[in-house]
Amino acid sequence: MKTVKIAGVPEHFNLPWHLCIESGEFHQAGIDLQWTDVPEGTGKMCQMLRDGKTDIAVILTEGIVKDIVGGNPSSIVQVYVESPLIWGIHVGANSSYQTLSDLENTKAAISRYGSGSHLMSYVNAQNQNWNTEQLQFEIVHTIDGAVEALTNGSADYFMWERFMTKPLVDKGVFRRIADCPTPWPCFVIAVRNDFFEDNFQTVDLILDIINNTTADFKDIPSIDRTLASKYNQKLEDIQIWLTLTKWSQKPLEEKVLNKIQNQLFDLKIIDKKGTFAEIVKAV
Repeated sequence: MKTVKIAGVPEHFNLPWHLCIESGEFHQAGIDLQWTDVPEGTGKMCQMLRDGKTDIAVILTEGIVKDIVGGNPSSIVQVYVESPLIWGIHVGANSSYQTLSDLENTKAAISRYGSGSHLMSYVNAQNQNWNTEQLQFEIVHTIDGAVEALTNGSADYFMWERFMTKPLVDKGVFRRIADCPTPWPCFVIAVRNDFFEDNFQTVDLILDIINNTTADFKDIPSIDRTLASKYNQKLEDIQIWLTLTKWSQKPLEEKVLNKIQNQLFDLKIIDKKGTFAEIVKAV
């Protein structure tokens, strides 16, 4: 039995992994796949890959590209979710901010530097023609930290996946004032290079198993009810989310990587660009 450590956010996108683990599919293939939920998100998972605390991460595309260019000895082996991530832009329920333009020159809550909430603040600012050099940040680590920061006023807005944040909107904790979709596929599967080199066939097998599940995931009977129950979502919200979400079973294309790197470079999030061979590994 080969033990493999994998990390991902505790969100609805990753239910296919849990279904495969619970049904014993990895076990039957001789793989003990040990999943770690990382509510802190991409920045924390980048650090886990660097520190060898996980072998694989299901991670936001822009975050892992930035970190690999910055020296993370890992590679992207596949796109996991092809569709964009829809980032909701949220303020506290009692905030005086009403429109997106009100948020110019205010402070964004982010989980950590290098996280999606950090990088997408730049994408949103560029979309709005704001001066990205004027952006201000408050590190809050988790969504619970963001609730505290937006409630006590230590930060003004928070960008997080729209549907996972919606229960807080429904409860009157946050107000969502806009959406900001990623201009690229949102999640990829990244593997530490040393692990990949020593366990190429195991990685290939893991991808085969998860791809078989994601290809038919939407056809699982009552999957909408399962998702709604497990992730504390309204059924109608999950049904909308399912129509917007497309899983992938394909590698990251060079033209897509170029688009991501060009935008990160233009935003001064990265100061150099990596080659396709440095960032992406073929399985």
